[in-house]
Amino acid sequence: MKIKDTNFMSDRFVQIIVKGKVQGVSYRHYSRLQARALGLKGWVCNRDDGDVCIFAGGRREAVDALIQWCHRGSPQALVREVLVTAIGAFEADDFEIRV
Repeated sequence: MKIKDTNFMSDRFVQIIVKGKVQGVSYRHYSRLQARALGLKGWVCNRDDGDVCIFAGGRREAVDALIQWCHRGSPQALVREVLVTAIGAFEADDFEIRV
């Protein structure tokens, strides 16, 4: 997997942990739609503790927009907390849901 045409000076890579009622409410589906619309690469998955984990990379402004979206989430989600950690660059071809 590889990110193409990447300018690492303007790109941002993050891990986002979303806490609250975020499983069983299509949070992963909607986050994938949002990330793809923003042109981001990465993946989203459920965690065993009930949280959702997102790894996202791309243009800084797009990553910031996804982080803001995470505070609202899917229509039925009740987001309690969003934790963002900067991480090193990773390679991905698309934004996918992982199980």
